Amino acid sequence: MAIHGLAVLAPMAGVTDLGMRRVAQQFGAAFTVSEMVAAPGLARGETEHRIRAEGHGMSPHVVQIAGCQPADMAEAARLAEGSGATWIDINMGCPSKRVTGGEAGSALMRDLPQALQLIRATVSAVSIPVTVKMRLGWDDASRNAPDLACRAEQEGVAMIAVHARTRCQFYKGAADWPAVRRVTEAVRIPVVVNGDCANADDANRMIAASGAQAVMIGRAAVGQPWIVGNISESLATGQTRRPVSAAARALAARGHYEWLLSAFGTEKGLRHARKHLAAYVTHAEIDPAEKDGMRARLVRSETPADVFAALDQVFAEDPGERHDARAA
Repeated sequence: MAIHGLAVLAPMAGVTDLGMRRVAQQFGAAFTVSEMVAAPGLARGETEHRIRAEGHGMSPHVVQIAGCQPADMAEAARLAEGSGATWIDINMGCPSKRVTGGEAGSALMRDLPQALQLIRATVSAVSIPVTVKMRLGWDDASRNAPDLACRAEQEGVAMIAVHARTRCQFYKGAADWPAVRRVTEAVRIPVVVNGDCANADDANRMIAASGAQAVMIGRAAVGQPWIVGNISESLATGQTRRPVSAAARALAARGHYEWLLSAFGTEKGLRHARKHLAAYVTHAEIDPAEKDGMRARLVRSETPADVFAALDQVFAEDPGERHDARAA
């Protein structure tokens, strides 16, 4: 599998909805991955899981599935392929107790035979590539990512992404980028390194330390999905991209919000949007003293009109700049 570009948007449960993925790809992300989709729910055709797996207009369209039963994983993968997925990603890295308690996510790194059964079932079920996202291991005493990656490659997996922490670290401490080199040296397929990437300097250090072919950006992209494309271009060219204008950021945030309303309806869409709206304010170029009040205004807004008015204020600028951004 060729990696087109050097920076990608990581899958984040409850965060990387289709609206956010569209924004990231619009601004140059090499590819994006859906939020984690529970394989049993998708296999049963449950609406919320179907929405999470949607990718209309995305190219490539990558669907991440999680589960602990081979039959569920196979059926979910088939359904995702039938709905237009370009490839399937298997989640073996989620540290959430809710997920690991069901023997899915990073819990599979404690049971490699079961992990391989799931990989085998998924690869056999589809004609599109299958990839795996994992962590370094369950804990520091069992950093078995190189072993799992080798076995996954033997089963036909096309690419590996590694979050450079163990499950027991969750998101604490610093990501151990050099530890990922043991994975890149163990396999012939591409490896993507994930964890603590906030800018192009981080990305360059990650690739140098890990030997990976690409970086995956997660939490730093919430509220500013355009940074994935910025970092990708910087890695590819060595040049710093011109900052995204306030007008372009405003249009992106509005488009993201409008997608949430269309996907979930106004009431539920407003609830789903709150974390994103708050994050857009966090990264907006406004007086820091005004941010708390603006975040509160947005998350308490009850109507789309209120949200649009607040977004206009967050991304206020001169009319000429807005016109130039639309024209571009």
